Amino acid sequence: MAEIRQPGQPEQPQLAQVPREPRRRDAVATRQALLDAATDLFAERGFARTTVRDIAERAGANQSLIFRYFGSKAAVFEAVAAREGREQLDCTPMEKLLDSTLRTMLKDEPGQRRDHTTVTFLRSLGSEGPAAAIAEQLGTDYTKALATLTDAPDATLRAQLVLAWLVGIGLVRDVSRMEPLAEAAADEVCALVLEAARTLLERTE
Repeated sequence: MAEIRQPGQPEQPQLAQVPREPRRRDAVATRQALLDAATDLFAERGFARTTVRDIAERAGANQSLIFRYFGSKAAVFEAVAAREGREQLDCTPMEKLLDSTLRTMLKDEPGQRRDHTTVTFLRSLGSEGPAAAIAEQLGTDYTKALATLTDAPDATLRAQLVLAWLVGIGLVRDVSRMEPLAEAAADEVCALVLEAARTLLERTE
């Protein structure tokens, strides 16, 4: 029932409608969305043709957040590569880690940039910022994993030597583009490398 106002009674002021503030997106979820978007775009277009704006639009976020969370597009790429390396490390049986990592490095996809995890994280070592910290931790974790493949007392040194070899292969193949390694078949390279690596890490398959 409508309220009856007596003559001369002042009108009650209407309460102003206070607009609700939009819910702030969780920072962790936003960072994850940016990484997911960057992963897809780098795979589709390569590094050079992917822009910060592209990544932000794909993730449904403001592009300023990329600089807040990562610092640069290069750092986003390094974080993507490091995440892929982490997934490979977590999901691969240790005795097959060397073969799996090497085949990932040697994989070619037409029209896509040949930048792979091991090569990418090496570029960040010795630098500063979040990407360098991720790279250092990933390198340490890879070394620990590879060191489990030998009973030798110098297991860590052996693991680091194999890791350095992997990185060198990636640099020569993908950066220097030296022949015949640049175009060598993955099966051929893997067969030669794994045979030699077993002298250091005897449980490598």
